[in-house]
Amino acid sequence: MATYVTQFSEGNKDQKDLLGGKGANLAEMVNMGLPVPPGFTISTEACKAYLRTGEVPPTLRVEVTMALRKTEDTIGRHFGADEEPLLLSVRSGAKFSMPGMMETVLNVGLNDRSVQGLATFANDERFAWDSYRRLIQMFGKTVLGIEGDLFSEALDAIKAAAGTTQDTDLTADDHKKVVAAYKQIILEETGEEFPQDPRDQLDAAIEAVFNSWNTERARLYRRRERIADDLGTAVNVMAMVFGNLGEDSGTGVCFTRDPSTGHGGVYGDYLPNAQGEDVVAGIRNTFPLTKLEELDPTSYAELRAAMRRLETHYRDLCDIEFTIERGKLWMLQTRVGKRTPAAAFRVATQLVDERLITLDEALGRVSGQQLSQLLFPHFDAKSGISALTKGLGASPGAAVGEIVFDNASAIAHQKEGKKCILVRRETSPEDLPGMIASVGVLTARGGKTSHAAVVARGMGMCAVVGAEAMKISTSERTVQVGDTQLGEGDVIAIDGATGEVFVGAVPVVDSPVLTYISEGIDAAEQAVEGDIETLDLIRSVDRLLRYADGVRRLRVRANADTAEDAVRARARGAQGIGLCRTEHQFLGERRKFIESVILAETSEQRDAALEALVPLQRGDFEELLSAMDGLPTTIRLIDPPLHEFLPDLTEVSVQVALAERDGGADEHDKEILAAIQRTHEANPMLGLRGVRLGLKIPGLFALQIRAIAEATVALIEQGRKPKPEIMVPLIGSVRELQIIRDMAEKIIAEVAETSGVALSIPIGCMIELPRAALTSYRIAEEADFFSFGTNDLTQTTWGFSRDDVESGFFAEYLENGVLTISPFETLDALGVGQLVKIGVDGGRRTKPAIHAGVCGEHGGDPESIHFFHNVGLDYVSCSPFRVPIARLEAGRAAVALDETGTA
Repeated sequence: MATYVTQFSEGNKDQKDLLGGKGANLAEMVNMGLPVPPGFTISTEACKAYLRTGEVPPTLRVEVTMALRKTEDTIGRHFGADEEPLLLSVRSGAKFSMPGMMETVLNVGLNDRSVQGLATFANDERFAWDSYRRLIQMFGKTVLGIEGDLFSEALDAIKAAAGTTQDTDLTADDHKKVVAAYKQIILEETGEEFPQDPRDQLDAAIEAVFNSWNTERARLYRRRERIADDLGTAVNVMAMVFGNLGEDSGTGVCFTRDPSTGHGGVYGDYLPNAQGEDVVAGIRNTFPLTKLEELDPTSYAELRAAMRRLETHYRDLCDIEFTIERGKLWMLQTRVGKRTPAAAFRVATQLVDERLITLDEALGRVSGQQLSQLLFPHFDAKSGISALTKGLGASPGAAVGEIVFDNASAIAHQKEGKKCILVRRETSPEDLPGMIASVGVLTARGGKTSHAAVVARGMGMCAVVGAEAMKISTSERTVQVGDTQLGEGDVIAIDGATGEVFVGAVPVVDSPVLTYISEGIDAAEQAVEGDIETLDLIRSVDRLLRYADGVRRLRVRANADTAEDAVRARARGAQGIGLCRTEHQFLGERRKFIESVILAETSEQRDAALEALVPLQRGDFEELLSAMDGLPTTIRLIDPPLHEFLPDLTEVSVQVALAERDGGADEHDKEILAAIQRTHEANPMLGLRGVRLGLKIPGLFALQIRAIAEATVALIEQGRKPKPEIMVPLIGSVRELQIIRDMAEKIIAEVAETSGVALSIPIGCMIELPRAALTSYRIAEEADFFSFGTNDLTQTTWGFSRDDVESGFFAEYLENGVLTISPFETLDALGVGQLVKIGVDGGRRTKPAIHAGVCGEHGGDPESIHFFHNVGLDYVSCSPFRVPIARLEAGRAAVALDETGTA
């Protein structure tokens, strides 16, 4: 028989699969001897069983009873008692942190009788009725599904009648009125009274937490964060401790280091006379944690000691929730804290210097995605533009967009391709869709540990919170700061580092990390001289990136078509070019030469048109190979179908038809139309392109091969070391490659003989068709190297046309869970990835030393890079911008880190 319930004292931090992150960490704190209220965890297995059947497992309620009695014995009070009642909190806790996405119910166990006993026990009638109204409100919203605004409006009405805007100013009698109003709402909305049986409340709350796993906002968050849908959530049932028992009580959230910057010190938010939800909801602006030292130095000292112990134990930045009940400190939660990209790099190197982690582990504490965010531009501090107001910089970044006030407007802006900033008094989990659709979030209330701040940091988006000068009217859709009024659609800019808010767009400049990547450490340090914080960040990035370069097995090349791209890529650390798309060299003025090839009526005319391209191509390759001197440069022979070099069929047809109507069309236009019609294909990406084009018009490949060979000779004669590699695209059969190889070897030999310069140019192919992957053992007989074109391999494996499906039905596929992310963004490891593995294994079965890489954009995707490392590729190739990201991720793959960042 399955066991679904575990006492906090029985678990540990390594049981996140079973107990969820929160439950596992509560157990660990108990094991450490920290003051944790007694309680128990209902496992994720119970949730999964419930979601499968729609019913609570038969034994669960019995196990809950047994665990509850142990909790009662530990604390010396009884659940459901009229006198000195034990109250419970019921909280979700999935394996991976999903802040604010699932449900919590506090003060479970209160009813019309026990509220009186709580008042006597606490010697505070106001506190007891405040706790009761909180239970009814959370139960009504979370368990019964009643619209939260109904409760908020009732509370606001009673506060208005009492002449106050603060919950803390309400008296016991005021709270009795709130309770009565809330009960009436529940009766009207459900047709039933608020349940008075404490055990009924507990069972319903547990089911509500189970159900919250599949709420729309939870599913949306998991899709964005790539969290599996089948993990389920644990439920943590804990004895309530109260931070709202007066000024000697309170609640707070703290971090062992600043999650925005990574700096050490005292960091966090504290609210006296409050419960935890008040802090994260942002409905009251908090005090800095240092204020606690003034209010309660003893609890402050205990908290600081616990923070140090936890950071040492977890060897990482920790996020901690705590409550002080009449001078007694209680630890309610800890977890490895989410942090900004800058903080991630600083903290990782700090922990290495403190001898808490190794450099291998430090690589696991940062990611390519975080590095990419550090490369984005930021606002120019020298622009001279004055800020409209200033809040707290909660999640760094520079965001410019139009003001929106709700989810619907944000989503509408996103669909129209407009950038927007979500502006709210405070955010709640219901605002997640709007946050995802926005480039930044701005709130009038809340601290750096509020919902908006925590979620924004986790998402890597810019956020400014607690801009108290803003007066926001969601009904009028305006925001007022002093004499300035802005409305929906007005453009603002927010700086998530400084907390500044600007009217209109603000000029941006390159980030100092990009300066370091492009120009080197010395130039970057000189550019930010005197800015200690930025210097520290640059040095942290440099240290980890250099270490990644030292340990990685995968080499990193770039996709570059011009010498300018090649220089940029080399500056960013590229170790060669993995893909030069030569078709990009036939655009603009050169397009007429391809037109001549297509329009040629005789082989002589075609050869003449092709011959005119040789010196142009030779110049292209000389520049490219010169820029990459000494490094391998893979040049792909022309790939797209010929129609891409001709005008649009419809446009030319209309043009010729109109000309004929008006007296006769130009003969050239007629020839072009005939050529377009002659080469027109229903599905050109699966038609006459790549190697097929080379076989159909052999002179086209021949001119490119000759130009490569002659450019190589010219550079060798200059004393340079060009290393070209010729790549044949769209191979499906070994015979296709054999024909092109024979032609290429003949041309290369002729150029070598004529010039007197020995040439050795590898000839390989792209593996971008399923058949090529499946027959790689045969293709390897004729190939010196393989390069996996994962863009086309994804298209041909899925039967997707990338240009059509991403805007066509991907949204529905993501919504329905068919896909969790576009397979063109992150490699489909289960499908396309298996073809890559088959291709690598087959090629090396024939030629053990065959060189293999990837040149699709997946080569710069962090998750895909780990896959490529594991299947044994030799290199990845990506856009120049993503080269440093690939370098970092290749290093992380080499030290074989698990999902927690532990070697």
